[in-house]
Amino acid sequence: MIHVPEELAASQAKYNGEAGRAFVAGLPGRAEEFLGRWGLRVTGPSMYGVVSLVLPVERVADGTRAALKMQLLDDETEGEPIGLRAWDGRGVVRLLDHDAGTGTMLLERLDEARPLSSVADTREAVGVVAGLLARLVAAPAPEGLRGLGDIAAGMLADVPDAAGRLGAGDAAVLRDCAAAVREVAGEPGDRLLHWDLHFGNVLAAEREPWLAIDPKPLVGDPGFELLPALMDRFDPADLLWRFDLLAEVVGDRGRAVAWTLGRVLQNGLWDVKDGEPGLDEEQVEVARILRAARG
Repeated sequence: MIHVPEELAASQAKYNGEAGRAFVAGLPGRAEEFLGRWGLRVTGPSMYGVVSLVLPVERVADGTRAALKMQLLDDETEGEPIGLRAWDGRGVVRLLDHDAGTGTMLLERLDEARPLSSVADTREAVGVVAGLLARLVAAPAPEGLRGLGDIAAGMLADVPDAAGRLGAGDAAVLRDCAAAVREVAGEPGDRLLHWDLHFGNVLAAEREPWLAIDPKPLVGDPGFELLPALMDRFDPADLLWRFDLLAEVVGDRGRAVAWTLGRVLQNGLWDVKDGEPGLDEEQVEVARILRAARG
């Protein structure tokens, strides 16, 4: 029997409602189906995130270690196999097999006990992210992925209503971030983005020292990638050297500032949609520091 953690069931019910509950209820059957189809056996306890269940497995035929990942298909997750195929293991976990109908994936096995978040030296950890980021955004994106241009247009359309639900200070931050996005929205970029590149989504590996996992691929400007790594172990005193290290990878510092403010905008709009009374204080601080540095 496959164990489905209560935390995964709760998050699916919270974020996906009836579809999430149906997904969780179907996980044991789905696991049994793909263990049989791909000739796998389970080698350890279930692992999980907010949206997915991952089983450590090995191929019965040859003992190859792998990870069986099952998740609900949505706008963010459906592009994952497309992105993984395009990267083909360059800086990221390798895709071994995939079922398009369910989104189930068989992935290269990494060391889940050694995330980048276990590295105590923040400068070293940010340096690892910068190195991976440089490789991940090196190639143009393939067809079939959501685009930053459409996302930006949707965000800008939502700003007036969202700002009206906030206090004056937070509303001003939201509008300032939107103004920065308007300046760059006409050139949304054509790179393949991970979108969720933070310390917890980087694992140690045998093939390389570190590899990224759990991408939510989209097509866009690499500057849209920076905020997650700025928020890990957030410290305002560290923000500018972290930003500069990451921005050097993506090239244009001014655009990187604008698109990072775009991520603050995106998260702020989600907070408003979820009924939060105000914006995240740490991300408001990020916006303040970057706007001041931008001049």
